[in-house]
Amino acid sequence: MTEKNDFGAVFARLKAMLRPYAKHCEVLHDTPSQYYLNTRFIMKNKQPLFFAAARIGKAYVSFHLMPVYACPELLQGVSPELKRRMQGLSCFNFKTVEEKLFKELAQLTKASFARFNDEKFVNSLRLMQERRR
Repeated sequence: MTEKNDFGAVFARLKAMLRPYAKHCEVLHDTPSQYYLNTRFIMKNKQPLFFAAARIGKAYVSFHLMPVYACPELLQGVSPELKRRMQGLSCFNFKTVEEKLFKELAQLTKASFARFNDEKFVNSLRLMQERRR
């Protein structure tokens, strides 16, 4: 059975993966068990667009990456091993530090951040919001 202490190490690595993006985002939570980042783009509901988070749960540490939900093409080329870690459409779960998968997830996070900051993507969000008015 996985020790809770392993979850702390996993969380620390996932949080470190997100930390470089904090200067471009708003940090919503930064506690010993959760780290959430929102973009600075405000949605029609006056809430910021969620970017990513790491959170310690009871059975695993979750890494949520909203861009892969909004832009599923980001998952093209992702290894079967990383896809097996997915629960739902934008959540990856880990119980231990897995260097190979963390390296791949870091690259996916980098591509995801670039997509959420791409002018075409942001403009398409604005256009969708204007059409709904």
